[in-house]
Amino acid sequence: MKTEVLKSIRATEEEYQSRISTVMAERKRNLSDSELEAGNIVMKATANADEYKKMRLAEARQQAERKHAEIVREGERKAADLKAKGSNNLNPAVELLVSRFKEKLHVFA
Repeated sequence: MKTEVLKSIRATEEEYQSRISTVMAERKRNLSDSELEAGNIVMKATANADEYKKMRLAEARQQAERKHAEIVREGERKAADLKAKGSNNLNPAVELLVSRFKEKLHVFA
């Protein structure tokens, strides 16, 4: 009876050791799978962040180009307005200049 009890205890110990080994191997496998999945998630997040950064830079570049074009158009419009005003005042300014020149000539003559 003692030997049977000892054999039973030994069998139970071996069974528990087997179960512990199985659980430890499963734990290692699960840990490895988790680390691999975490690495994949990090890579995907990095790729998404890079894509988002490129998209935002492209949007900012387009906005800057639109603003630049708007500023150029406004400058061209103001230049055209000034040129039109100058053209309108050209004849009276030339006449005033010529009349003052004639006055100066007559004063010295």
